[in-house]
Amino acid sequence: MRVLFVCTANKLRSPTAEDLFKDFGGLDVLSAGTDAQAPRPLTKELVASADLIFAMETHHRERISKKYKQRPTDNRIITLHIPDEYERGDPELIELLKARAEPRLHDLCGTD
Repeated sequence: MRVLFVCTANKLRSPTAEDLFKDFGGLDVLSAGTDAQAPRPLTKELVASADLIFAMETHHRERISKKYKQRPTDNRIITLHIPDEYERGDPELIELLKARAEPRLHDLCGTD
């Protein structure tokens, strides 16, 4: 199963999530940014290959829903409501990601 974390620039929030969950339950975890200049820009191939997408903010989710026809069903695009105010690896960001994304990943993997 492939999980994709999406933020704007793919430099702070989504790479932190990728680092945090890359070894989680055998999932294939990637991150991408909605900005064309992101180190890994969001593409239709990435979106189409994802079984679950975590959008950091509502506008990321809306962009995915409007722009990409080949995407998981809307209940597989989860908004985490994590604002762009954290540095990469920030302990507070990590705690937010654990609290908001980890339960969904457990559901996806069927683990407790």
